[in-house]
Amino acid sequence: MALNLIMLGPPGAGKGTQAERFAAAKGIPKISTGDILREAVHTGTELGRRAKAIMERGELVSDEIVIGIVRERLDRDDVKAGFILDGFPRTVPQAKALDAIMAGRDPLIVLNIDVAHDVLVRRLTTRLICQDCGTNALVEDAAAGAGSRCRKCGGPMVQRADDNAAVVLERLKTYQRDTKPLVEFYGARPTYRSVNGAQAPDTVTAELEAAVAALGAMSKGAASGARA
Repeated sequence: MALNLIMLGPPGAGKGTQAERFAAAKGIPKISTGDILREAVHTGTELGRRAKAIMERGELVSDEIVIGIVRERLDRDDVKAGFILDGFPRTVPQAKALDAIMAGRDPLIVLNIDVAHDVLVRRLTTRLICQDCGTNALVEDAAAGAGSRCRKCGGPMVQRADDNAAVVLERLKTYQRDTKPLVEFYGARPTYRSVNGAQAPDTVTAELEAAVAALGAMSKGAASGARA
């Protein structure tokens, strides 16, 4: 049975880090809309060319194009054993489109990393990233402050230009308006779980893994019952 995961959570919740851990541990691809959009532009697919023209005009790429690029990515052979989506869906219309894409496939497991607003603001305004590869700092690296080195490539850790208080608050407001409704959209599903993301990253990972194991077992049981 394929392990098809969605990782939800506000900016600063740590969903990117957790998605990378899951992808590595389970041997499934982590699919970021930013990555596949850049790949489509680079390889010059039809959707990539359309997206490039839109971005060059300084406009936002439409749901139609983003959904099309995700659909193409989920048709590749490397997702047969499963995948983890990070950054998609961002809106309820995108989530409905994903349901259509997933028709006939194994069910989606939806994981939400929940973190209080004040914790998110503190995290985002003190966050460091690698200047060279863009990797987020680990908690212990961030505590060392700017000037520490990236554990992945050795590059300098710096603060993102858009991690000032005003921009952070605007990003969180956008999340509340556009993306938080996804929690309501998925929340009633038996394959949805929410985890407290204010805990240590390793604790969050352990709780997410426990949730996935429980949900996976439940989904297998339901599938067996349906075949009986």
